[in-house]
Amino acid sequence: MEKYSPQKIEKKWPSSASASAKASADKKAAEGKLGYNPHVIEKKWQDKWEKSGLYKADDSSKKPKFYCLDMFPYPSGEGLHVGHWRGFVLSDVIARYQMLKGKNVLHPMGWDAFGLPAENTAIKNQIHPRLFTQKAIANFRKQLKQIGAMYNWSREINTSEPEYYQWTQWLFLQLYKNKLAYRKKAPVNWCPSCQTVLANEQVVGSKCERCESTVTKKDLTQWFFRITDFAEDLLKDLDELDWPERVKILQRNWIGKSEGALVKFKIDHSNQNIEVFTTRPDTLFGATFMVLAPEHPFIEKLKVQNSNVKIIDEYISKTRQESDIDREANEKEKTGVLTGAYAINPVNNQKIPIWIADYVLANYGTGACMCVPAHDQRDFEFAQKFDLPIIQVISQNDQQQKLKQAYTDEGMMINSDSYNGLKSSEAKKKITQDLAEKNIAKASVNYRLRDWLISRQRYWGAPIPIIYCQKCGEVAVPEKDLPIKLPEDIEFKPHGESPLKLSSKFLNTACPRCGGKAIRETDTMDTFVDSSWYYFRYTDPKNNKEFAGQMKINYWMGAGLPTRSSKSEGGVDFYVGGIEHAVLHLLYGRFISKALHKLKIINFNKNGEPFQKLFNIGMIHLHGAKMSKSKGNIVSPDDLIDKYGTDALRGYELFIGPAELDSQWQALGISGVYRFLEKIWEVFNSKISNKTQKDSQIEQTIKTVTEEIGSLKLNTTISHLMELFNYLKKQKEISESYARKINILLAPFFPHLAEELWKLQGNQESVFKESWPTYDKTLVKASTINLPIQVNGKTRKIIQINPEANQSEAQKLAEKEITQLLKGKAIKKVIFVPCRIINFVIE
Repeated sequence: MEKYSPQKIEKKWPSSASASAKASADKKAAEGKLGYNPHVIEKKWQDKWEKSGLYKADDSSKKPKFYCLDMFPYPSGEGLHVGHWRGFVLSDVIARYQMLKGKNVLHPMGWDAFGLPAENTAIKNQIHPRLFTQKAIANFRKQLKQIGAMYNWSREINTSEPEYYQWTQWLFLQLYKNKLAYRKKAPVNWCPSCQTVLANEQVVGSKCERCESTVTKKDLTQWFFRITDFAEDLLKDLDELDWPERVKILQRNWIGKSEGALVKFKIDHSNQNIEVFTTRPDTLFGATFMVLAPEHPFIEKLKVQNSNVKIIDEYISKTRQESDIDREANEKEKTGVLTGAYAINPVNNQKIPIWIADYVLANYGTGACMCVPAHDQRDFEFAQKFDLPIIQVISQNDQQQKLKQAYTDEGMMINSDSYNGLKSSEAKKKITQDLAEKNIAKASVNYRLRDWLISRQRYWGAPIPIIYCQKCGEVAVPEKDLPIKLPEDIEFKPHGESPLKLSSKFLNTACPRCGGKAIRETDTMDTFVDSSWYYFRYTDPKNNKEFAGQMKINYWMGAGLPTRSSKSEGGVDFYVGGIEHAVLHLLYGRFISKALHKLKIINFNKNGEPFQKLFNIGMIHLHGAKMSKSKGNIVSPDDLIDKYGTDALRGYELFIGPAELDSQWQALGISGVYRFLEKIWEVFNSKISNKTQKDSQIEQTIKTVTEEIGSLKLNTTISHLMELFNYLKKQKEISESYARKINILLAPFFPHLAEELWKLQGNQESVFKESWPTYDKTLVKASTINLPIQVNGKTRKIIQINPEANQSEAQKLAEKEITQLLKGKAIKKVIFVPCRIINFVIE
């Protein structure tokens, strides 16, 4: 191969090159010693890729598709740091690898641009949110292009542009017309500083997570999406997804399915009942008091029997200052007040006092709790504090014990009349059946999941497309009138109500039904609505007639592909993002996709699951803490690129540790990767010959790298490439055939360097138009991999196994290793992810 020549790469230095780097290179060039120089190479190839349209996905291609997606960023004013880079680099490696494997790759990028942070920053800096957002996006786009990622920029979207939020409003209308969107008065978390509703997750220690103001409760008429209608589907369909088990567990817990009974308790001296949901009907004989949530609507009726109305009102008012999360905390001291009313326990007709306590929530079950202190720890602590009876009705040895804490296990029934001596599991069913015959109880399923509150009293969001007419009432905006645009000339500072109310031009309108005077809804939508469907828009982002064309959705989301076999076939093939989005974003995205599927608006697969494979990227830490501006420990990629180049930073982001785990940033680590790239340059410029060659070390590396990309072990992939080049440097020469294969092997990781080496070997087309190299099986060493064996999501053992082993082979070996753990247990399901895990789900 010919020596590196700056004239053959670039006649002029790019403006991004630092003066010191340019001066150094000029000196080396004068001495004839110019070697690997990323400042020249990288800018040149980024320009070439953009001009050539190399990464534009083809909607009409006959190739199999691969939809690779990053969770799109919120464009903050601070820009990207090296922690953000980690996920973007990983997804780019996978996208490039799939392109080399012959796939038609869609790898888009856009901006989650609406929301409270932009609005607050705009207010602070006296700038319109749109101008702030545009400036932040421009900076993010520049930084993302520096990564050299193969983003299809022609499909770029921005959720704050009318061309996008027109379809967010359209989505609202589809749910509204099908009774999946509704309006009601409800208690919500209210930040008096931000002047808006907060989700429970945005309340930390009774404080707003953004401004740290004390959060209060406020009754507001709000818009909701009926996500609870999909609770069971959202729960059961998790089993079919290739997702990290911890994310599935978080979603299962959030949905919170409980099976039990709905039991009626008659109010003493009244013909009214309070219904209680319980998962433990077997403990009914031990119920010695009842607790209502402070928000329970029945309290107003009970207060008439109580002279302590003032005390009750003060307690309820105090409770409204607490978040639901704080109220449920196990370590929190129990508090409560008596109502003065009594309920009748339906199994023994005993009068039990009715209390109000903050540890019971209105949005779980019925908001009323039958309290069994002997068999529930929270009830036990409450009973001890207020000297209430504790009656044990289940015992491990058929004998009553002096309890120091609640007995929560199963056992034999005691102190329960005719049910004594039964196993508690049998008593659950029998007591429910007996009460059901008297119309006092019925079997019931409860979910912790609540309907999605989408109303926000802020400016910077998608306006809700509803009009209020004195004559016609609540009227949906006709689809032809979308988008309902945000007014530009407006005072957007918070006032406790939506700033949109201050714009008479926006507020006042004509009723689309009768033509009379009407006003618009002035709340805007939660930004999670914007991000709940954006993956569909990427498939057809320029469509101004529908949210996305069905044929394009079906192609990119994978409907009907013959290679799919699981129930959840199709969807985004590879979705990368942080664990912080494990619940809400992913749950809302799944809900919207399932809702559109149920409404027959989309049909790309059988159950409407949008994300086939999820990968959670680990965080980068510096000085023992996650990188963040508030901690003052962020590292900007800009200076590192200026010193070492993009490919070196890419390599270090991958090399730093297993991609799914948090890793500690080492300031000098990138220099080692840079020296490795210099070694690659040296080998390619001094070792290539026309010699015919067979080399088991090279063949083994091709096999190993291929396997490790497939299993996402990219840190060890970089290690194996380093080992290969240590070996190659010691060789006298390398055949051109092997040089081509190695060049392609490097391409997903170090695309700029790989393109330059490919060009210097005399190739005219991009290296990414080549095919991924194969290896000679006769020359590679037999190898095994470590396969973790999990039981109910927890790793129990690790076995060595052939990476090509199928599920049957892996399961047979795994069952031998954990015979004792499986003894006497029924295996409900086996989840096998080749080269990753085998997980036994047991009872």
